[in-house]
Amino acid sequence: MTNDSKSLDAVASLLEKYSNAHGISGNEDEIRRLLKEDLKDCTDEIKFDALGSLIAVRKGSSPNGPTIMLAAHMDEIGLMVKYIEDSGFIRFAKFGGWFDPTLLNQRVILHGTKGDLYGVIGSKPPHVMTPEDAKSPVKHKDLFIDIGAKNAEDVKNLGIEVGTWITPDRQFAKLANDRVTGKCFDNRAGVALMVEVMRRLKGKDIKATVCAVGTVQEEVGLKGAKTAAYAVDADVAIALDTTVPGDHPGITKLDSPLEIGAGPIVSISDASGRGLIAHPQVVKWLRESADKIEIDVQLSVGEGGTTDASAIHLTKEGIPTGTIQIATRYIHSPVEVVDLNDIEESVELTVAAIERAHKYFSKKTE
Repeated sequence: MTNDSKSLDAVASLLEKYSNAHGISGNEDEIRRLLKEDLKDCTDEIKFDALGSLIAVRKGSSPNGPTIMLAAHMDEIGLMVKYIEDSGFIRFAKFGGWFDPTLLNQRVILHGTKGDLYGVIGSKPPHVMTPEDAKSPVKHKDLFIDIGAKNAEDVKNLGIEVGTWITPDRQFAKLANDRVTGKCFDNRAGVALMVEVMRRLKGKDIKATVCAVGTVQEEVGLKGAKTAAYAVDADVAIALDTTVPGDHPGITKLDSPLEIGAGPIVSISDASGRGLIAHPQVVKWLRESADKIEIDVQLSVGEGGTTDASAIHLTKEGIPTGTIQIATRYIHSPVEVVDLNDIEESVELTVAAIERAHKYFSKKTE
């Protein structure tokens, strides 16, 4: 299904803005500012929990309507300065699930106290590698960052210290056939999806109260989802996130039958059930909402990672929870790829589900 260019342009513009922005786990300030600005005109109240998750509330028209939590994590995987050598080279720690060889020879941005600085991740050149070196997989502990400093004092004077956070230096770019590439589509694609949903709800008579939540620290333990879900105390929740397709070399449909360009993904379970087992009523709600607007959905039974939904559904006495996910190639790399049509159809599905939520869920009684 190809969507109209105006809708895709709106989605692309949001995704570009959020992908080009920077915010690793625990340092989501820039994303939070953007999200607050984008949601202020289509919600009734914006507040923050103590960990820094943003909660934007759009009040429903019915006192008996359910409260829906939409959760999209704001953080991206990144790096942090761990040690500065006397020579001025910088050693780093990983934040989130990096595959170490992905880091080799990347250009990065160090977000220092005196402003951003560029750096490059260096390693031993192939010219001086032994045969054993060449055969060994690259490990992050063997890599370092070169910012052009002459020594450790120079690094300090440039505003870089232990604890400085680091992100890849990559910009959003368009590929063919409505496909785009950039860093941290996991999960800025989910954030863009959430913003566009809230924009399209503006002016509609929605019986449910909708809480759009930008969570923090998902990549390092689903932390923000735990506290934000407690604060929202929703009747039902949907995590908006990305997931791995099996449609390119190096992975097979046995690993993942999902494809980019084939529509939104509704998860039945993830992490072999150790994460989320989606509530049957939520799955029914999402699938029937998709049928109503004639959008095909992909169903997912995952054995690998999980999402904020795993933390949300265990909050308090339990919250019926599901996920809407976007197939994303080369996930947890600086060159992730998505199909804009998948995001657009995920927006349409989420809006349709919210419009019908009162038929499936009701407000908790005291």
